[in-house]
Amino acid sequence: MDSAKPASMSTSPSRRWVLATSLCCLACLFLLSAGLIVAVGYRPFQQARTAPWERFSKVKKASSPSSPLLPKGHHDAVVAPTPAPAPDGSTDDLGGEEEEDAGTAPAPAPAAVEKEEECDMFEGTWVRDDGAAGYPLYEAAECPFLSDQVACRRNGRPDSGYERWRWQPKGCGGLTRLGGAEALELCRDRRLVFVGDSLNRNMWESLACILYTAVPDRSRARIVNDAGAEIFRAMDYNCSVEFFWSPFLVKLETKDDRTRALKLDQLPAMLQRTLGADVLVFNTGHWWTHTGKLRAWDHLERDGKMVEMAGEEAFNRALRTWARWVDHNVDPSRTRVFFRSVSPEHKSVNWCYNQTLPIFNGTVDPWFPRSLVSIVERNIKSMRTPVAYLNITHLSELRIDAHPSVYTITREGKPLSTEQRQQPIIYADCSHWCLPGLPDTWNVLLLASLMRPHSNVNLVG
Repeated sequence: MDSAKPASMSTSPSRRWVLATSLCCLACLFLLSAGLIVAVGYRPFQQARTAPWERFSKVKKASSPSSPLLPKGHHDAVVAPTPAPAPDGSTDDLGGEEEEDAGTAPAPAPAAVEKEEECDMFEGTWVRDDGAAGYPLYEAAECPFLSDQVACRRNGRPDSGYERWRWQPKGCGGLTRLGGAEALELCRDRRLVFVGDSLNRNMWESLACILYTAVPDRSRARIVNDAGAEIFRAMDYNCSVEFFWSPFLVKLETKDDRTRALKLDQLPAMLQRTLGADVLVFNTGHWWTHTGKLRAWDHLERDGKMVEMAGEEAFNRALRTWARWVDHNVDPSRTRVFFRSVSPEHKSVNWCYNQTLPIFNGTVDPWFPRSLVSIVERNIKSMRTPVAYLNITHLSELRIDAHPSVYTITREGKPLSTEQRQQPIIYADCSHWCLPGLPDTWNVLLLASLMRPHSNVNLVG
């Protein structure tokens, strides 16, 4: 027994060394594993992160979907709805928590913006709307200040179908069902100003009628002429809708010798009165195409000197003057600026006389020079101020039925006689539009555009 003890004692240091080495290896493995866990971002007690688009969906879902209107200054983005949760509370698109914990990138968010882009307010079709809450948006008899020139039913037009067509934009749902009460709320505490020719006056008159017929107490609404500006006011709503006559946008001046000079580098002084408006809607075009006795100027001026140039060059210089004025004077953080595209005439091939239906098939013959349209678009693109292009040309080209035709008035302000109505080549008005009628749709699209951010309005480009 005594001989065995020394042997056992001689192996004890070796065992201790092996044990110590094993413990060191285990400690190293533990530290290495911990380092790897930290490196991949594992958080055993942290809640799983929410995908960014899910947070936006929840915010959107929390907002009221019932109201079609947005508060003033609100720029809402259209976001795809959150997918329906699975029975265990998870969402298919987000995957399980294990994928998040492992650091795997989530699946791409649903293309929310694509749905918004599919809504093109200016592409679509005309649909008949005879519903009680449909069209027309008001009755002509309810609007006492409706001008005789466009009051077609008052002037003897026998049909009323032209009043009952609703524009259905591509992919936009019931966008053009905006009623007078909603329009009033959208105009509350706002000043909307139209500047341009008689077609913009047509549009101003339409909006004034939409608003007036919706005012609960019509004694609290006014139409006034203030130093050349026509103004509608709904006092209980602090809403003002104004029209300033400026068919060229630049200044037309009558000289002492009675000659008329179109000043390509100056705007009318009265345009200073439009500054500070919440919405500015400009147009020009028709008066630039007049020739002969119909032309409104005798000569062109620039830098105070008489100049000669082609019509397109003059039009371009005038648009550049207007664009510079907007860039230097309009505050885009306060004012939304629109340029309404050309309103088509229906003469020659597509003649408005005796037409009672929109164009659904066949060719529309554009009458306005495409080169002038390009000048407008090019100048808008070059501006610093965001300008939305209210592109109503194509949808209006289809409405060959919506002009006054022979149900209008003479230059003396009298309805056409029976004999004059039988001479449509001389007397038919195929430029302006009956009210109620097409300009009501222009205004619905304008108001709908105000509910969308600048980037989502149909900008030129």
